[in-house]
Amino acid sequence: MPALLLLEAMGNTGEYVIDAALDLGAEVIVATHEDVFEEWYSPSLQAKIRDHAKLVFTDFSDAEGALRQLAEVSRAEGVGGVVACWEFLTPLVARLSADLGLPGNDPSRALGCRNKRIMARAFAEQGVPAPRTVAARTLEEAYALVEKAGLGYPLVVKPAEQSGSWGVSVVRDDEELEAAFAVVRSHLFQMPHGIPLDAHVVIQEYVGGVEYSIETVAAAGRLTPLFPYDKFTTDGAKRAEFGHTVPAELDEASVRVLQEAAVEAARALGVRNGVAHTELKLLPDGTTRVIELGARLPGDHVVALMRRAKGIDEARIYVQVALGLAPDLTPTADRAAGIRFLVPPRGGVLRSVSGIGDSAAVARSSITVPPGGRVRAPGDNDARVGYVILHADTAPEVNRAAAEAIADVTIEVE
Repeated sequence: MPALLLLEAMGNTGEYVIDAALDLGAEVIVATHEDVFEEWYSPSLQAKIRDHAKLVFTDFSDAEGALRQLAEVSRAEGVGGVVACWEFLTPLVARLSADLGLPGNDPSRALGCRNKRIMARAFAEQGVPAPRTVAARTLEEAYALVEKAGLGYPLVVKPAEQSGSWGVSVVRDDEELEAAFAVVRSHLFQMPHGIPLDAHVVIQEYVGGVEYSIETVAAAGRLTPLFPYDKFTTDGAKRAEFGHTVPAELDEASVRVLQEAAVEAARALGVRNGVAHTELKLLPDGTTRVIELGARLPGDHVVALMRRAKGIDEARIYVQVALGLAPDLTPTADRAAGIRFLVPPRGGVLRSVSGIGDSAAVARSSITVPPGGRVRAPGDNDARVGYVILHADTAPEVNRAAAEAIADVTIEVE
């Protein structure tokens, strides 16, 4: 079995991928930066990598240097597949895979899977149903482009390159647009690797409807959509995610609409091998709009939810496709699972989290910020202090159990 090169394992999907590769009998090589490994990885993940994988330290802020170094490492170590568990490195994965002659995505279009400005242009050119979008570097340019495109408030403002709902807001007038624009422009390097980001601010028409997510598996150019699942977000100006339920309860026609749009989006962005995580909205008239796509596994422990609900292991699929193996897409279960995130009422110092029940529906719970740790005010996904994973026979049962579990939680902040 050839080795698997994993670019950056610090996200919550990293451990899933490492476990899947080891289970398949593949050697694992993890590429990160030495400081990131020591300061950003959990002690348990550090221990797992030291015990079961090889480490390669590189500088991802220098994409060309990292490409050369990792190509040399891959040839020397017999690497047969390359994956990333951090969205900002997916274009590098596509380029490296192409250089090595390994399964991967179209390197000429891979940046569009990370950059929402380029993504929107590709969707428009390929006829993918998506919100009308403009991108500007200055506020004056933004006003002019919005007027030229015939867009009206409310509008969605977001960074061209970011993740975790950071900087995403719904604005309703010029003053709010100016404030949102300033927030996005304040963060032009992605930590912890210091990767420079596109300075454009993306402005889109606001699309109503209900939001869902869906995974698409690509193997040798064949695109297979899986099942849509619920994505729950906050209302108001900020739209942070607070949970997911797998699968969504939808009629067959709605499922087909979402699946077809997800395949169109993946094809437009050159997704040929691997997985694509797509977020869409289903409108009241039965049509859909693709919000964005990432050429990566879903975060938020959705991998674990899919295992519990459908018996499908997307991390294993990701590794299989990268290594040129036939992916196993056969469901082995027919239940439902969900996750709900615990968010403090305000920023400050976390004192305690209490009240998570022990009902039969609660499969696992975790507090991710220790008492005494600083927490952020609600507004994006980085404000979370923990989560609860639930399972039941049906999605409505999961949603009811989740509402009950969260209602009893008390988060004390000073």
